[in-house]
Amino acid sequence: MKIFIASKNKGKINEIKYCLRRMDVEFSSLLDTPDIPDIEETGKTFEENAWLKAEQVFKLTGMPVIADDSGLEVDILNGEPGVYSARYAGENASDDDNCNKLLEKLTSVKDDDRKANFRCVIVFYDGADKNVFEGVCTGSVIYEKRGDNGFGYDPLFVP
Repeated sequence: MKIFIASKNKGKINEIKYCLRRMDVEFSSLLDTPDIPDIEETGKTFEENAWLKAEQVFKLTGMPVIADDSGLEVDILNGEPGVYSARYAGENASDDDNCNKLLEKLTSVKDDDRKANFRCVIVFYDGADKNVFEGVCTGSVIYEKRGDNGFGYDPLFVP
C-alpha cells in the first residue's frame, strides 16, 4: 500500500513513519514532490486545516493521504498560538522564532498559569472515507528551551 503524507515538516514525517513502521506501507510526502504547491491553512480549527490538506493532496495525487494539523494551546493566552503555531512569529518563522515569541509573551507568567495542551488532529482520506483522529497531551510551558531531539514547541512543553 502507498500512502502520501501531506507535510513538508521532516519531524512530522519521521514521526508518522515511525508510528506506522510495522505496516507494509510505502510513504511519499510533499518533500518528495516539489511540484505540489503549498496548501494554505485557512481553517479556523486543526481539523479544518488537516482536511484542507488531505482533500487537496488526494485530488493532486490520487493516493490515500495522511494530513495533520497540530499545535500548542496555552490557557492564559486564550489558546494561542493554536492553529497559528507554525507561523506564530510570522509567515516564514522558524521553530526558534516561534518559541522565542511564546517565551516573550509568558515572561511574567508564573508556574501555575503556564498550563498548555498540545493538540494534534490527523485526517486519513482515501477518496471515499474521511477518518479523523484527535489527541491531546496536557502539560505546561517551561521558562527556557531544553533538549535537542524535538521540533516545534517541544523544547518548551513538558507533559
